[in-house]
Amino acid sequence: MPTSELPRTPLGITPSQTVGPYLRLGLSWRNGEQAVPAGVFGSIVVGGVLYDGTGAVVPDGMVETWQADPDGRFDHPDDPRGRVARRPNWSLFGRCQTRPDGSWSISTLRPGPVPGPGGTLQAPHLALSVFARGMLDRVVTRLYLPEDAGVDGPGGHAADPVLAAVPADRRHTLVAVAQDGGYRLDIRLQGPDETVFFDL
Repeated sequence: MPTSELPRTPLGITPSQTVGPYLRLGLSWRNGEQAVPAGVFGSIVVGGVLYDGTGAVVPDGMVETWQADPDGRFDHPDDPRGRVARRPNWSLFGRCQTRPDGSWSISTLRPGPVPGPGGTLQAPHLALSVFARGMLDRVVTRLYLPEDAGVDGPGGHAADPVLAAVPADRRHTLVAVAQDGGYRLDIRLQGPDETVFFDL
């Protein structure tokens, strides 16, 4: 009997799979926590703690960072000013698995301001992607630097078009706190003081 004439059995729905907790098996890489090599002049450490909706730490999540260089340029063809070749060993892309206490940290450089929509200028920031158990997709947020809150005009928080779209009482969830020569931003996936996430 030809295959086309065989009786067909309806197939069920494929079960949903979450993006965690098996991150160590295929998503990690050596030195992923170093978006720039250790000891690079001007390097900073950004980090924090990842919390779930009940306020418990997430020990098996992952946080990725991606950013412009200190001049506000990307080594990417979509940079509106044209691609800039990165310096040797500067990926400016980091990936850190959360530790048993939910903490994450990445060594990088302070980013510069980047162009925004309609000729605006966005304040320096890092794009963060968060993966964790129970999530069907990553969530995306930003980490802004606290010293740019006091900058008047382009490059400051008040002029940033993305921050302007966030309700004023929730913007603090995107602004890091200076700590030990670096910056801390805790990420809360749900619940009180939930971090602002963006629909991409």
